[in-house]
Parts: sequence; C-alpha cells; structure tokens
Amino acid sequence: QVRLEESGGGLVQAGGSLRLSCVASGSIVSINSMGWYRQAPGKQRDLVARISRFGSTNYAESVKGRFTISRDNAKNTVVLQMNSLRPEDTAVYYCNAGGVVGGPYYGMDYWGKGTLVTVSS
Repeated sequence: QVRLEESGGGLVQAGGSLRLSCVASGSIVSINSMGWYRQAPGKQRDLVARISRFGSTNYAESVKGRFTISRDNAKNTVVLQMNSLRPEDTAVYYCNAGGVVGGPYYGMDYWGKGTLVTVSS
C-alpha cells in the first residue's frame, strides 16, 4: 500500500534550522493534501502545516513566519523548512497524505511513522 517515509529530524539548538522531507510511495495517482503534524509528550497531535496539490497552504499560528511547506506533486514529496526553532517545537513530527487516490482506493488518509525533532535551549 501507500507508505510515507519521513527524514530530516534530529537535534538542533534554539534558533537553528531543520528540513523535514516526506516521500509517498506505492500505488498513487494523486494526493489532494500533504502536511506535517506534531505531537509532544503528553499532548495531542496538532497541525503544523499543510499544502494542497494546487499550492494552497495552511500553518499553525505558532509557526507562521518561521516554517515553510512546499511539495512536488510529480515526486509525491512534501518538505517542511523549519527556521528559528524554539524548544517548544520539540516533538515527533508526522507526515500526512490526505485524499489519496490510487489502486482501488479513493480519498484515503495515510500517516508516516514520525521523526523526532529536539530543540535544545
């Protein structure tokens, strides 16, 4: 089936930058929306940023002006450039693909396994 492979997480000092990448593979015709969510210990999973296949974007208020999301429809990839990182950005970041069309499926939703981002003070 469809798999989402995330990369780019790691340890960075406050004020630094990281670039998260996610590649969707499998029987895929199109992906309506791709995005990143994050979950810190003891907290719920929240939206960080998402982007439609047409380029429309949506960001969490806490990351506006610091993070930038982009995608390559032909390669089924989404990238999250994270700048000016803060300790409160520390979380497991999950890639999401929504409205996936492929094989016998229409409008499916998939999640990656997550990649850890740790921002030290």
